[in-house]
Amino acid sequence: MRIAVPTVLALSLLSGGCTWVHMAPGASSVRVLAPGAAPAGCVRRGEIAVSVKDRLGFYERNDLRVREELETLARNEGPGLQADTVQPLAEPRDGEQRFAAYRCDGTAATAPRAPSAPPSSARTHPLGG
Repeated sequence: MRIAVPTVLALSLLSGGCTWVHMAPGASSVRVLAPGAAPAGCVRRGEIAVSVKDRLGFYERNDLRVREELETLARNEGPGLQADTVQPLAEPRDGEQRFAAYRCDGTAATAPRAPSAPPSSARTHPLGG
């Protein structure tokens, strides 16, 4: 069976709009910060390097779609580093990008703990009815 060149071209263009990267379990709770200064009160857990295809032959993929996929891949790596936040370290280049991973939820050892409340002497009684 022969497939015509226009058919192959049409299929490749249609597939360029599809997302090839899917969110892994636990990754939806990893938030993404805008590039900039490191977030205050967070503990750095490591660095993540991710990459996707930014072109298919002569066809260059949509920049926004590539960015979304890179972000999803970084979020997918967060739980493995016990990170709940990722932040891009630089702009994507040739389908690659680096992210810093942070733990910001307050469970880190360096996070200050709230003082515990003193024991209460209050009593409860059932209401008569």
